[in-house]
Amino acid sequence: MNFELTKQQLELQEMVKDFVAKEVAPGVAARDEAESYEETYKIMKKMGKLGLWGLPYPKEYGGAGGNQVDYCLAGIEINKVDASLGCSYSVHISLAGWPIFHYGNEEQRQKYAVPMFKGELLGSFALTEPNAGSDSGASECTAVLKGDEYILNGPKIFNTNGGYSDVNVVFAMTDPSKGVKGISAFIVEKDAPGYNIIKTERKMGIRSTQQAAVQMEDVRVPKANLLGKEGEGFKIAMTTLDGGRIGIAAQGAGIAEGAYEYALQYAKQRVQFGKPISTQQWVAFTLAEMATKVEVAKAMTMRAACIKDAGQSYSVAAAMAKMVATDIAMENTTDAVQILGGHGFLRDHPVERMMRDAKITQIYEGTNQIQKLVISGAILR
Repeated sequence: MNFELTKQQLELQEMVKDFVAKEVAPGVAARDEAESYEETYKIMKKMGKLGLWGLPYPKEYGGAGGNQVDYCLAGIEINKVDASLGCSYSVHISLAGWPIFHYGNEEQRQKYAVPMFKGELLGSFALTEPNAGSDSGASECTAVLKGDEYILNGPKIFNTNGGYSDVNVVFAMTDPSKGVKGISAFIVEKDAPGYNIIKTERKMGIRSTQQAAVQMEDVRVPKANLLGKEGEGFKIAMTTLDGGRIGIAAQGAGIAEGAYEYALQYAKQRVQFGKPISTQQWVAFTLAEMATKVEVAKAMTMRAACIKDAGQSYSVAAAMAKMVATDIAMENTTDAVQILGGHGFLRDHPVERMMRDAKITQIYEGTNQIQKLVISGAILR
């Protein structure tokens, strides 16, 4: 594994860092306070124009011709400042774009993936249901083939970008008797009649993203929009989540680094008993631990990205990176709040928001307990 970034990667990193400083940072607290996706969506559109929506995809399909390492570099810089934006970005790239690009036929790629990667169409991923979280086999959403169309009925929740997304990757049971082997994947367009957004969630963190609850009522989907084959939905979902976990690892690493950098700056400037609090051993040692954990999170993330870029099996590496980096995000944000003391509990400082944002990273795209299940299953096989 080469730890040295290329000239192009360093330029990408600086470009994203500059964009974040100018376009993302100034309004991040206000967006969180408003709990609205509208302004975040405007920033997302600007990112699309910069070529970031298709960063790890080939140029011939509208992408930037980059790879997973490039994507993680961008993700870390975004999430250091705004995890809500980072969440929306990750879902579009990893959960919506990847399955269409990887499992879609050429017609589906041209119709959906190309404009998605060019920044023209926003994507989402609809797998979770009220009674089907980690247990995808409990899905109640159904798809029945009638002529040249599938008729979809049922609920979906936690649909990130939902309501704004133009392209939705939706999972439904085509044969409920087969359990997970009866799940199929579909590309559903935003304006499909019967695809109803019934609620947007109010959340602890990532408050300026939109997670929608969807109720599908006789949604007609052309047979041509079946993604892969009937019964392949569970495989498509799980392999998509494998790759998505690398993006969430980058999110965790970014949050952890953002919290550390703010706590470090604060500790150098905050004076108590006539000295900066950074001179107190507990604070100094905590900062040392936080700095070390940031490097661990980034190294695990980049290791998983490199393994995927090399075309090797990356499921376990992604699970390890996601688990470690997001646990570190929670630990570093908690320590940052503690270093700031009472000030850390106030909305005047970003660490309280970072702490709220960090929690979801341990939960979505497979809880960290599910990651342990993936890892233990591999090492005990």
